[in-house]
Amino acid sequence: MMAEHTVKAFDEDITRLRGLIAEMGGLAEVAIQEALDAMMRGDEELGDRVVANDKKIDALESEVDRLAVRIIALRAPMADDLREVIAALKIAGVVERIGDYSKNIAKRVNRIEGRDRFEPLTLLGAMGDLASEMVHDVLTAYAARDPELAREVIATDDKVDAFYNSIFRNLVSHMVENPATISSAAQLLFVARNLERIGDHATNVAEMVHYAATGLYPPEEETA
Repeated sequence: MMAEHTVKAFDEDITRLRGLIAEMGGLAEVAIQEALDAMMRGDEELGDRVVANDKKIDALESEVDRLAVRIIALRAPMADDLREVIAALKIAGVVERIGDYSKNIAKRVNRIEGRDRFEPLTLLGAMGDLASEMVHDVLTAYAARDPELAREVIATDDKVDAFYNSIFRNLVSHMVENPATISSAAQLLFVARNLERIGDHATNVAEMVHYAATGLYPPEEETA
């Protein structure tokens, strides 16, 4: 009976851990989209909301930390179970950083003037959608322990990098031709850089998901 109780308690803890990660991920997805919407429309109120909501992601990360430490201390998980707990601990930290990048984007809302003059705005929107999709897919992969989907997320990062390179070239050309827009263009470059970092972090999560599911990291050519 004691063994059954211990197994049931462990399963409940793992389910709770997965639920916290899923909740964090959902908030991070919303943060990316709302930060971009605020930036595209110049909506300072929405931007402020993204910044304020980041505290919820931080609080959830702290809860994941406490629960993971408790599981390790009280349940002494082994092999596959220990990999899952460690992966959840690391994933929570990465998702928290994704929230921070969204917050950084939201803080730039009131620093961009003459939005209509910048063609890369549409590219930023597409880049943001792709980065958000990566976050969504990698958390789906985590929930399903799906290494195949994790590898697909890793492969998608090349597309995010391509968007960044295109936006970078476009904005640099714009600054050269229109020196008066340098300040606003620099802010948009910062936004693009944060989106690129979100893609990198989603890739990091995908590698952890792959490891938690298989005990192996993805082949190096997939993570290069």
